[in-house]
Amino acid sequence: MYRDKTCGELRIDDKGKTVTLAGWVQKNRKMGGMNFLDLRDRYGITQVVFNSSENPDLFHLANSLGREFVVEITGKVAERENKNPNLPTGDIEIIADSLKVLNKSEIPPFTIEDNTDGGDDLRMKFRYLDLRRPMVKKNLELRHKMAFEIRRYLDANGFLEIETPILVKSTPEGARDFVVPSRMNPGEFYALPQSPQLFKQLLMVSGFDRYFQVAKCFRDEDLRADRQPEFTQIDCEMSFVRQEDVIDMFEGLVKHIFKYVKGIDFDAPFPRMTWKEAMEKYGSDKPDIRFGMEFKDITPLAKGKGFSVIDDAEITVGITVPGCASYSRKQIDELTEFVKRPQIGAKGLIWVKLENDGSIKSSVGKFYSDDQLKEWAHKMEAKPGDLMLIMTGEAMKTRKQLSELRLEMGSRLGLRDKNVFAPLWVIDFPLFEWDEETQRYYAMHHPFTSPNPDDISKLHTDTGNVRATAYDIVVNGNELGGGSIRIHDPELQNTMFELLGFTPEKAKEQFGFLMEAFKYGAPPHGGLALGFDRFVSILAGLDSIRDTIAFPKNNSGRDVMNESPSPLDPAQLDELQLQLKEKNS
Repeated sequence: MYRDKTCGELRIDDKGKTVTLAGWVQKNRKMGGMNFLDLRDRYGITQVVFNSSENPDLFHLANSLGREFVVEITGKVAERENKNPNLPTGDIEIIADSLKVLNKSEIPPFTIEDNTDGGDDLRMKFRYLDLRRPMVKKNLELRHKMAFEIRRYLDANGFLEIETPILVKSTPEGARDFVVPSRMNPGEFYALPQSPQLFKQLLMVSGFDRYFQVAKCFRDEDLRADRQPEFTQIDCEMSFVRQEDVIDMFEGLVKHIFKYVKGIDFDAPFPRMTWKEAMEKYGSDKPDIRFGMEFKDITPLAKGKGFSVIDDAEITVGITVPGCASYSRKQIDELTEFVKRPQIGAKGLIWVKLENDGSIKSSVGKFYSDDQLKEWAHKMEAKPGDLMLIMTGEAMKTRKQLSELRLEMGSRLGLRDKNVFAPLWVIDFPLFEWDEETQRYYAMHHPFTSPNPDDISKLHTDTGNVRATAYDIVVNGNELGGGSIRIHDPELQNTMFELLGFTPEKAKEQFGFLMEAFKYGAPPHGGLALGFDRFVSILAGLDSIRDTIAFPKNNSGRDVMNESPSPLDPAQLDELQLQLKEKNS
């Protein structure tokens, strides 16, 4: 062994012991005839002292060490004269007796510290160095601990961990598949699974009534902070259950992990909100309920007063921002530009200030009297000193735009504290969503989601208003996970395919093996998948899932460290019988 202790292990009780440490040089401070070296490994940092008067050769060698040199050091544990309360090992230091250089290092392209001087692109290019930083390492340690604890919890509740295939059949609906050519079957392709959906349903048919998997999933979609082309789900399925059973089981799991990681007890059941209520109150199916600013619909009060922007709109809806009547015109202009950004797409913003003295200032004073605007304030529950921000337009689009503004105001006012957690369940999603471009319905979740039993009679007569037996668990404005009760009746599943525009032949081609299995006694079943990367990022207080993943892709889906994706050698293309098309100019 190159070491008998780690760099985070030694304490004052170890004083006088002779130990051997190995690790990387974090800092090397030369102070006259003394050299103070910070030695780092995965477990922490220990200070090592070299004295020129006691061992000149060793002191000279220590002076030659650069950052990130890999060294082995033997010495005696001593009590530090100037203790460092910020380090667990800050009461001790090692008086070095020997030093061996195990490997030299070039000067790293950025500092290996929490507050590094390296930008995102540089750190991703040298990710193996970035992973040495304590904060990134801590995220991966948290990920490891959570994965083990989730496995323990599910095992204790009778779940079996079963792996499902990575090379699968490409199926429509949802995001684009990543496809893999088959050399042994020229002209045919596998897909990488977007989720193990079909296989976990087959496991229920097989009688494995409680399944889980820490599953790798793949989606070829545009990236953002909470998306990667490959990600991990805690994927679960249960037989002989209703919606309430699944919710109870996984609410218990989430509560257990919050207690295990953060020491937080959620004694009461998580609140529940229908999808319709979430959209009307927050403009989002994953509302952040750490703060208020619920939407208020003032359409009846605002319409018909000669202001075409409102008169021609389907809805006029706003939020009340407490204590912000003092906002300057410049600040309000910034908010207007915020909602006009292409990502949000609003045409403008209406504002009304209810001053502390009860007077009114607004951007629509030409069209509405103070008394009319005070009616708005009453409806919006505004108090003196509050600012009302109002948007108007097509209902669903406007609510989504206002949702972005609400979150922005929550952030500006410090109401989105990462150490405060507000979970809830969103239920009663629509089963279908209509697409204007293709003029047909799509499954809001996937084609195997069961309709609410009370709405089955509406499938052909009121298709757009059929509710799904589907549920999402949301934490702080993030969809932590979601699931549904599945269709287990072949006739109902065929009806679903028909409503989604599948011919019987197409349905058989895509999902025939599942439908065949259903002929042999499929039990009622349902499940849920938790976004594991997202769960870790929420508990770590991160804005992106990227730093919970050892080797992530950038926003273009590229790994800039190993330079993938990359072109294939022509010989490989020939072996796969593939020919590339010229890219259109």
